[in-house]
Amino acid sequence: AFAEQFDAAAKESPKTETEAAVSAPAPGDRGRHVRHYNIEPALSPTITRKLNRVIAANLQIDARWEAIQQARQAVKKTDREQAPSPSLMIAWAVVRAMEKYAPFRRLILEDDQIVQNDDFDLGIAVALEGDRLATAVITTANQKSWPEFIGAFNETVAATRAGRVDAMNAPVVITSLGAFEVKAGAPIVVPPSVATLFVGTAHHELISNKNNNESAEVITLSLTFDHRVVNGAGAAAFANEIKNQIEAFKIPKPEKRAASL
Repeated sequence: AFAEQFDAAAKESPKTETEAAVSAPAPGDRGRHVRHYNIEPALSPTITRKLNRVIAANLQIDARWEAIQQARQAVKKTDREQAPSPSLMIAWAVVRAMEKYAPFRRLILEDDQIVQNDDFDLGIAVALEGDRLATAVITTANQKSWPEFIGAFNETVAATRAGRVDAMNAPVVITSLGAFEVKAGAPIVVPPSVATLFVGTAHHELISNKNNNESAEVITLSLTFDHRVVNGAGAAAFANEIKNQIEAFKIPKPEKRAASL
């Protein structure tokens, strides 16, 4: 999941059983494969029902990785233990892009009504033990300063991994399988969210640089969006803005407070 994309180690959630005891084989089944019953589905019936209404489309774009790498190395020099992760930096870049593209601040409700918010949440996919998945939600993500965003990201992911379930009202959810070196994917988008962004592991690609091609380290951004809410051109513009935010990323400077009179 996205929260673990570039982290070397992650605390695991308490172990839960997802499989019933093996039933006794019928007399005629002895010697054949043992069959297990009562296996929980990977997706809940509620999610499956919501997916039936989604008109999903997907696009992919590569973003250079250099700026995130440099920012990460810079903060590690001053605070090695508490340095913000690359995953957190990407999440910050996504929030900045959402501010510029209103369709990705929208939610689609149970009655298919579409609503748009000025202030919005951000979803972070968190992998749990037993191939389970949960979503950590950073509330009012756009209102948070850089230090506040760091605290909210880390606290929310840790709480979700420990079992907390957040109300899901995030227009965009970020996910990844970078820990497994997956370069690209086509994630699902579950209402009320309107998009899911899959962030691939960093890898080298030949990219165009004016008249020449050069090798550069990149990440592939795979955006799945609900076509009921946004069209392809709008989604492509949003993906390009995320790319631009990542490639130009710098650690935000502390906000200056107005001098009191």
